[in-house]
Amino acid sequence: MSEQRIGQNSTVTLHFALKLESGDVVDSNFEKEPATFTVGDGSLLPGFERTLFGLKDGDKRSFQILPEQAFGTPNEQNVQVMPRSQFDSMELDYGVLVIFKDAAGGEMPGVVKAFNDQQVTVDFNHPLAGKDITFDVEIVKVQNSTV
Repeated sequence: MSEQRIGQNSTVTLHFALKLESGDVVDSNFEKEPATFTVGDGSLLPGFERTLFGLKDGDKRSFQILPEQAFGTPNEQNVQVMPRSQFDSMELDYGVLVIFKDAAGGEMPGVVKAFNDQQVTVDFNHPLAGKDITFDVEIVKVQNSTV
């Protein structure tokens, strides 16, 4: 039986870590149970999925993912200035995460960048937008459907 390698629709069980250029770990499951997902199901961003293609059980790799393949580049249009009155019941501070509901009822997280008595500036860009990410992976199991 030949080794199963990761491709479209493979079910992959892996350990991973996302790190910033500084070496700070943003997310990791190396100390926990491995994660399982199916390539193409939306669990991983396509830029991360592509790096896994061709890997097999037991492979360990470290990849540099550029912002365009990771969380995108910051977009000025995602920085919104809102009336302070919308935040009456909130204790505001720089860097505070606020969650808004979008028209479809989904959640839109934003970070408070500035505020005064009249207005609040909220950045809706992903917190990792514009950052190079190091993606460390250890493949535990690759399963390709036999259909």
